[in-house]
Amino acid sequence: MNAVAYAISEAWGSMWGRQGASLMAVLTASVSLFVLGLLLLAGTSASRLLERWSAAAEFSVFLADGATVTERAAIERTLRASGLVAGQTLVSADDALRRFARQFPDLAATAASLRANPLPASYEVQLRPELARSAAVDQLAAQLRQQAGVSDVRYDRRWIERLLGFVGAVRAAGLALVAVLTLAACLTITGVVRLALHARRAEIEIMQLVGAPLAYIRGPFVLEGTLLGLAGAVVALGALVGIYLLGRGPIVASAAGLVAVGDVRFLPVSLALGLVAGGAAIGSIGGFLAARTAR
Repeated sequence: MNAVAYAISEAWGSMWGRQGASLMAVLTASVSLFVLGLLLLAGTSASRLLERWSAAAEFSVFLADGATVTERAAIERTLRASGLVAGQTLVSADDALRRFARQFPDLAATAASLRANPLPASYEVQLRPELARSAAVDQLAAQLRQQAGVSDVRYDRRWIERLLGFVGAVRAAGLALVAVLTLAACLTITGVVRLALHARRAEIEIMQLVGAPLAYIRGPFVLEGTLLGLAGAVVALGALVGIYLLGRGPIVASAAGLVAVGDVRFLPVSLALGLVAGGAAIGSIGGFLAARTAR
């Protein structure tokens, strides 16, 4: 217990005595952890949003002008026989126009001024979630395109898959950046702690001569690095909370209808605590690397 109290006292005194260097180390650690936290925050929100979109997987079968009752009945039989469909809804051309007017009120007057309704009737098909990623869905879409009375088939899953690939690529690039910033933070903390070690070189040599335990010699420097990393993590977490509180409302408002309030949430407690623990770990590694020279 005496060793811990001694280490805390010495580490705090060292940090306070070199405020400029300590601040630089804290800011370097906070930048790397902030970028990591931002990736986690964006990644969890994007995953939640994509899961919701995936659960509501559907495709639309647009009918040709003048599609007959017989052709529509054949389309419905194909959908029922596929075993992939959870439900289907026939949207008439008039219903489609009214929906368009509600979703795009600025264009409603222009659409109403046209001589003919430009929007086709369609079937909105809800897929069974467990089969939405099946290759059979593509086969069903291709089969429907060949049927009489069908002008086009739009399959939402395709752009969701492309979006998933884009999110994965951004995440990989972000993690590579985080790795570089984390290394920089660790090296910066190592350098700052090493400065403290050199400043106390004479005191360390005396402690070694009198046979002081290694915990008393190295402990303060490892703890100093840990505190620097921990402070950086707290700063990063505070910045993330600020970004979340300021940006959550505008994001939901600007993407109304696509992004729900529940899609944009802060990091789970486990991830937030992991971020803080990660900062402490980075600092302790930096402190340990510096303290190894104190033999």
